[in-house]
Amino acid sequence: MKQYKNKIIVGIDHGYGNIKTASHIFKAGVLKSETEPVFQTNMLIFGGKYYLIGEGHKEFTADKITDEEYFILTLAGIAMEMNDYRLNEATVHIAAGLPLKWVSGQKKQFTEYLLRTPDVRFSFNRKEYHIRISGVSMFPQGYAAIFDRTASMRGQTVLCDIGNGTMNILFMKDGRPNPQKAYTEKFGTAQCVNAIKTAIMDNYHTNIDESLIEDVFKNGTADISADWLKTIRDTASEYVKKIFDILRRYDYESALMKL
Repeated sequence: MKQYKNKIIVGIDHGYGNIKTASHIFKAGVLKSETEPVFQTNMLIFGGKYYLIGEGHKEFTADKITDEEYFILTLAGIAMEMNDYRLNEATVHIAAGLPLKWVSGQKKQFTEYLLRTPDVRFSFNRKEYHIRISGVSMFPQGYAAIFDRTASMRGQTVLCDIGNGTMNILFMKDGRPNPQKAYTEKFGTAQCVNAIKTAIMDNYHTNIDESLIEDVFKNGTADISADWLKTIRDTASEYVKKIFDILRRYDYESALMKL
């Protein structure tokens, strides 16, 4: 979050798996309830409805404006940033991102979606917030991560941003993006998780909790038997090979360019 004149700027990466702000990350899941839930951790109240943030599992959809969930997740992200600075009222400018190839096609709609209720009163974690959303700026996902280093880049560089839902690829020359060589593939880590769940079912005839798969992704291991662990790691390795197959399909060559 940044203070600018009489408003604050909050950057939010609306991922398919996780929502990221400058200081926080949480799962892009929302459980809606008409009545007050028993467990109230990360509970947001808006419009007389109760929302548990980070709970449930949001299915992949190329269009993020089909329901209210990303707006609710946006409010939660803004509240987390404001809480860090002990603010409960502010004029907010949102800086958001979309997959590389979808920015131009979805920019207008997603901007209108985030501006759907410009004056918002809600509560989050038992604190009241009042925000006025004054504007929205859209940026291509992934590119922001290397923007401050583009001036020092030489030769050909390939940016590969792998999220939960999509894999974004951008070719660059001397730090300058080539808009004719920007691609978005539906090949995020969710596809890897699904492949692992299928492999576990095929080999051991049971379901596996996704949290165990995430443990292996993060730590290289989990509190499971060695044969299950090997199945997970072998399937993840196949997923990584397919990532490089996709990159080569778009003319990536390790001897000629940096990744």
